[in-house]
Parts: sequence; structure tokens; C-alpha cells
Amino acid sequence: MLRLAVLILLLANAAYFAWSQNLLAPWGIAPAQQSEPQRMSQQIRPQLLRILAPDEARRMEVTAAGSRAADCLQAGPLDDSQSASLKQALAPWPTGSWSLESGVEPARWIVYMGKYLSADNANRKKAELRQLGVSVETLADPALEPGLSLGGYVSEAEAARQIDALAQRGVRTARVMQERAEVRGLMLKLPAVDDALRARLDELKAALGGKTLRNCR
Repeated sequence: MLRLAVLILLLANAAYFAWSQNLLAPWGIAPAQQSEPQRMSQQIRPQLLRILAPDEARRMEVTAAGSRAADCLQAGPLDDSQSASLKQALAPWPTGSWSLESGVEPARWIVYMGKYLSADNANRKKAELRQLGVSVETLADPALEPGLSLGGYVSEAEAARQIDALAQRGVRTARVMQERAEVRGLMLKLPAVDDALRARLDELKAALGGKTLRNCR
């Protein structure tokens, strides 16, 4: 009985070896193929593949982490005097890195509450509005302080509609006010500010005359 068991075990091992080495393939008995030769034909220019040394790979990672995507920045509208100063400041900049184009900053209307007697009164009103679920924005015109802006709009009619909506939420003393008139002039546009140009933005501060650079709309 022991001899029969040993003989069966030897035959099983021999059969497994023949199967694993594809010796039984002519009879349709073979392990499933794990390779995917079709992927070779899907490779795109594999000759360009290059294995990097560890030091080179780390340098590339540091470079990629330290760089930022180029930003589009703009400022304005600018009057003739500011535009002339900017042209002088931008003269050394690379060609195509800036432009001055006619532009307009639309009027801005706000839903306004105030002026209050003190900043404390304004803060108390702000707390009341927060309980009503009404948000408050920062005022762009210091002359309107202490006061509260409940939103800015490009037209008086749009601001008036917001007044009606706020009245339904219990806000009774807000009114529409023009925070800024329409301004026309030249707009400075920096279409692709990379790391090299970011380091030079301070060169433009004096010529901008208080105008701030912001992301292009």
C-alpha cells in the first residue's frame, strides 16, 4: 500500500512538472498565459524611457515642488499719468510679458446699514444679522465706516431686489448706496507671471499708485 502511495505521488509530481513546463501543450493541457503581448504594441516611444539615478530624481522632485504655475494678473483702471509711469517701469521686462488695454471698472452698488455712532454699535448689529443668517462684507470705502455692507452689486436695480429679499428675513433699515462710480482707463495685464516675474512685481508698486494686482477675471 505504501509503495502504491509513493508511486502515485511521483506520478503526480512528474505530471505537474510537465504541465508547468508546457510539455503537455500539444495535447491542450497548459497553464494560462499571464503575459499580455498586446501591450507591447500600445507603448508610445518606449526608447525615450530613462531610469533616473536617485540623486537626479530627488533634484527633479525639489524643482517641481518649488515652482508654481504661471498666474495671470491685472490692475487698473489707470489714468494717463499712472500708465506713463508703468510703461517706464515695464520697459526692461520681456516682450509680451505685459500689455496696457482700455478697460472699465463698473459701478458698484451695495446694500448698506449705517453709519453707526461707534464701532461697538456696528458690531452689535453685525451679531444680530448673524443670528438672522445674513452675512456682512468688508466696506471698500473707509468713509462709510462704521457701517455694514450686506452685499455688492453691479446695478442699483439688483441691489434693490436684494433689499426686498432681506426685508422678508427681518432686515428693515438697510438701504441701497453707490459705493463706487464707473471708472474708465487703461488696464495693466500680466498674462503669464512665472517665478522669475513674481520676483520683479515690487518694481511696479510705485507706478501703480495704490492699485493692486489681482487675478485676471
